[in-house]
Amino acid sequence: MDLKKHSLRIVLGLAITLVFLGHAAKIYEFTFFHQLDAIIYDARLRLTMPRTVDDRIVIVDIDEKSLAGEGRWPWRRDRLALMVDKLFDRYGAAVAGFDVVFAEKDESSGLAVLEDLSHKQFRDDPQFQNALEQVRPQLEYDKIFAVSLKKHPVILGYYFSNDEVAGKYAAVNSLPQPVLPAGTFAGKKIDFISWNGYGANLSELQQAAAGAGHFNPIPDSTDGVNRRVPMLAKYKGAYYEPLSLAIMRTLLGFPKVEPDYASDQFLHVGLGTQDFSRLEDLKVGPLRIPVDQNVSALVPYRGAQGSFKYISATDVLNDRLNAGELKDKIVLVGTTAPGLKDLRSTPVGVDYPGVEIHANLIAGMLDGNIKQKPPYVLAVEVVLLFFTGFALTLLMPLLNPIRATIFTVIVLLLVLTTNIMVWHYGNLVLPLASGLLLILALFALNMSYGYFTESRIKRQFTDLFGQYVPPELVDEMSKDPRRYNMEGKEENLTVLFSDVRGFTSISESLSAKELTAYINEYLTVMSMVIRNNRGTLDKYVGDAIMAFWGAPVTDPAHHLNGVITGLQMQQQAMTLNEDFKKHGWPEFKIGIGLNSGIMRVGDMGSKLRRAYTVMGDPVNLGSRLEGITKDYGVGILVGEETKKAVKDVVFREIDRVRVKGKDEPVLIYEPLGFEGQVDQAALDELKLFQRVLKLYRTQNWDMAELQLINLQKMAPSVQLYQLFLNRIKHFRTNSPQAGWDGVWVFESK
Repeated sequence: MDLKKHSLRIVLGLAITLVFLGHAAKIYEFTFFHQLDAIIYDARLRLTMPRTVDDRIVIVDIDEKSLAGEGRWPWRRDRLALMVDKLFDRYGAAVAGFDVVFAEKDESSGLAVLEDLSHKQFRDDPQFQNALEQVRPQLEYDKIFAVSLKKHPVILGYYFSNDEVAGKYAAVNSLPQPVLPAGTFAGKKIDFISWNGYGANLSELQQAAAGAGHFNPIPDSTDGVNRRVPMLAKYKGAYYEPLSLAIMRTLLGFPKVEPDYASDQFLHVGLGTQDFSRLEDLKVGPLRIPVDQNVSALVPYRGAQGSFKYISATDVLNDRLNAGELKDKIVLVGTTAPGLKDLRSTPVGVDYPGVEIHANLIAGMLDGNIKQKPPYVLAVEVVLLFFTGFALTLLMPLLNPIRATIFTVIVLLLVLTTNIMVWHYGNLVLPLASGLLLILALFALNMSYGYFTESRIKRQFTDLFGQYVPPELVDEMSKDPRRYNMEGKEENLTVLFSDVRGFTSISESLSAKELTAYINEYLTVMSMVIRNNRGTLDKYVGDAIMAFWGAPVTDPAHHLNGVITGLQMQQQAMTLNEDFKKHGWPEFKIGIGLNSGIMRVGDMGSKLRRAYTVMGDPVNLGSRLEGITKDYGVGILVGEETKKAVKDVVFREIDRVRVKGKDEPVLIYEPLGFEGQVDQAALDELKLFQRVLKLYRTQNWDMAELQLINLQKMAPSVQLYQLFLNRIKHFRTNSPQAGWDGVWVFESK
């Protein structure tokens, strides 16, 4: 491969590749790449999500209907206690989680006012004091709620925050116990999401509940869309689980959360070899939850809002559900009411209920289909960009624009297919934006470079060769103009002549307009066959076509390409005849002659008109072979030199002849098709005719005649067999001269 002349283009391509590698290795980062990756991720997610309703998880919705029926939020805690009792005792829920935080005491009962009166105006009133003690248990709504929580597997929600007001109720609020204590990840380079404040539940409620989990998704910094939830959130060195994981652990009997590390070494391009032993999964009993570099899990959204069954909270409170509607279900209590501000932007909806984010994550844990984006993805991206970039950089300069485009499309499809396969079958999320943009950038570089720097050379070269050489070969020649000139030289080439039989009678049956359309269609189709097989169109003479192979562009397979062209031209003739029938035009047959040998090729002619053409005895023989195809009733005749050089094609030896203008006899052949594609009947005919030729050349007329009669029975329409029967008849009365070698002499052209 001659890469030296493309050195500038290669250097530019390598520079672009290194820029992309720097981004992938996080030496620097392009925000646009991350934005595009987010768009691609969302598109893949939407295309592959099941869009079915998961009936294992039910959302008890504090919706507008509930607000209308039960009053504005927040509701009295005794009503919430009643709802919890009904969820479990009446409807048989398996576990419940609140996507709500109870940070302040419920003083809606008026107990605080009564207690104030008992210490002031009614301090000395025994009757008042006694009555207050009797009604106190009914008015301590938080305690009523706590008692209900303690009886059932209920998980409360809370949030972390970096706001200044976060934690203002810390005196009466409390976080749950962390799932992993401070120091668990000492010495590990893990980029946890951390906060410095929180909004938690009343300590009384938290201590009564089975547990609690945060409901902090992570909006992407690029677009604010919620795609991930931290599986371990860091606060004051300790690590806390999300609501979804807390619910799953409650359902599974509170198994421990165990970190699972990758131990492979990866080559970090740009930073040297580093230990990428990072946290890949969290093991929770039978569950394995994949996490990314921030120990977050990608939310496996099932579809748009409504992927889980919604039940209005007021219907639970007022016993409007069927008895088994919540049996053994995971229940999430949340809100979709717009005024309660729990709507978030997600890949599947702009105003998406936050409670359904937790539901999707729980469903993903149950199904084990949470997509993985482990830390080693960085190394994978670097390696893929490296090989893709270097392959395109080195190969594209060697290809013409069409092949470069096809090659680029193939690489694009390969990258896309690989990405989709690992997404679908491996649950692995690989970055795609940088790879696509690298491929497009290198393609744009090569196309623009070729246009601005090479188009001038091609135009100059076309001015020189365009009037002689087909345009499809000019591009190839212009890659190295120094190799080509118009001077005459001798080369081993293959020449083809074709002619329409009986064209005079065809032309007489058509109007001038029809004849023009007829011949134009014929010449166009046949010329395309020649061009598609790297042939040089020499000239048209009426309906006749002359072409050759091997010049000006060297073609080591010129013999084979010529034979392939002849076979394809005959196939196209049959197709054209079908089309011509529809127009009411006459059918046609063509004869083709092919021959190879040393010919003179170059710019020949007069001062008035010149042409890039071939001359010599092999050319003349090719023309003669075309002329005698009609005598044998065959479509193609090939000279001996062409036949010797072609492998994998089945030939039938036709005759040994001496044509007009040539003293030496030559063997002529008919190509039947490629080996393995010629049917058995044709092969049987071929063997029998080879026997006929041997008998014929030894003047065994009787046996040759008998075999020919058998051949005629096998193929009555073959003119060749009748021709030899006629010769035998002639030789019986006109014996050949002594020493006859089986040669038939053609006196006419």
